Amino acid sequence: MGRTLALPSFVASLVSTWYGGVLGVGEYSFRYGISNWIVFGVPYYLGAALFAIFFARRARRSELYTVPDQLDRAYGRPAALLGAGVIQVLSSPAPYVLMLGILVQMIFGWRLLPAILIGTFLSTAYSFRGGMRSVVNADNVQFVLMYLGFLIALPLLVFRFGGMNFLRSHVPATHFVWHGGNSPQYIFVWYFIALQTLVEPAFYQRCFAAKDEKTAQRGVVLAIGFWMLFDFLTTFTGIYARALLPRLANPVESYPALAIAFLPPVVQGIFYLGLLATVMSTVDGYTFIGGVNFGRDLVWRWRRDPDDSRVNLYSQIGFLVTAALAVVLAFWFQSAVDLWHDVGSVGVPALLVPIASSYHPRLRMRPAAAAWCIVASGAVALGWLLSKLRPDASGAYLLGVEPIYAGLAVSLLFWIGDRMWRRGNTVAV
Repeated sequence: MGRTLALPSFVASLVSTWYGGVLGVGEYSFRYGISNWIVFGVPYYLGAALFAIFFARRARRSELYTVPDQLDRAYGRPAALLGAGVIQVLSSPAPYVLMLGILVQMIFGWRLLPAILIGTFLSTAYSFRGGMRSVVNADNVQFVLMYLGFLIALPLLVFRFGGMNFLRSHVPATHFVWHGGNSPQYIFVWYFIALQTLVEPAFYQRCFAAKDEKTAQRGVVLAIGFWMLFDFLTTFTGIYARALLPRLANPVESYPALAIAFLPPVVQGIFYLGLLATVMSTVDGYTFIGGVNFGRDLVWRWRRDPDDSRVNLYSQIGFLVTAALAVVLAFWFQSAVDLWHDVGSVGVPALLVPIASSYHPRLRMRPAAAAWCIVASGAVALGWLLSKLRPDASGAYLLGVEPIYAGLAVSLLFWIGDRMWRRGNTVAV
């Protein structure tokens, strides 16, 4: 975009792209009430605040295009290629493709596969040729629609059925307890998964495109405020769904089912538009990120192609590959929350320490150490994740430890070991 992204569009695009899991939020709010805010709200506010404080200005100042560019500048081509491979999975739109398919299925009564395919096509066709500018323009419209739907629906529910007294008398008591009935360990792990914000391509991409450093930092801070407002709207709408539809078989359908049963036709249509806009803005944003990552950071960087003009062609191929893989993953998991958990548990340990240290020359690892850090921490986290599939595991992870903790421990050990090696060599000299 010629690094001309202004503050209003920066905020609208970041808010709408980063908040795509609306059906997952509805499911969690339906099951656990205000704990949704503690699990899917507060950790990500903190992660975004850390990004705004420590990374936003530095990212804009770097005048790069992608996260692997930063890894290349700090550690060289091998680390950049490994990081691009991790980002290809980390930025997959699969959870949002699944949600979009479910929404289209419920609205039009189609089968899930054609709903996913058509929804994905309509969400991404305009950005296939138009690039980031098309994504941002669409996000500006979708930002308005996502808020409009909930700002109309929630007050209408309050007016029709009553406020807090009605909710407290129609939902379990745990819906108004911070943990929602879940174990503290389960909740705590999401605060580490939310560190994905610090390696999130959608944040970096918009900071790289911002017109100046101040816009990048202020934009992230303002986005946090908008996410807080939207979380308030979505959480309490989900609690109303539990109060009014206590026997709903599939909580992931709580928002559409609530609209069908209790909203008048016009409001129902606006609410559906809000849901669709929330998901579509994320599908197009992440498909675009995946396409650029595949085309520029994997194919073009791997081939060392001297002709920059081929990057667009490679990215368009990557666009199609990203969309196709998202459809496959959506059918494989069929749970957005599981996808968030598993992908974040592997991607965050692999990238967090190398990227965080890359912006400070005195904290950087040696190039070989950074590359091995990405490989080892990601491999350990993935192995730990798969450990729950052991015949005798009963669905429990090895030693009862979440994969992200094991991966982060390995990553930190690599960084500490590299620091000690450097200090020892400095003393020897």
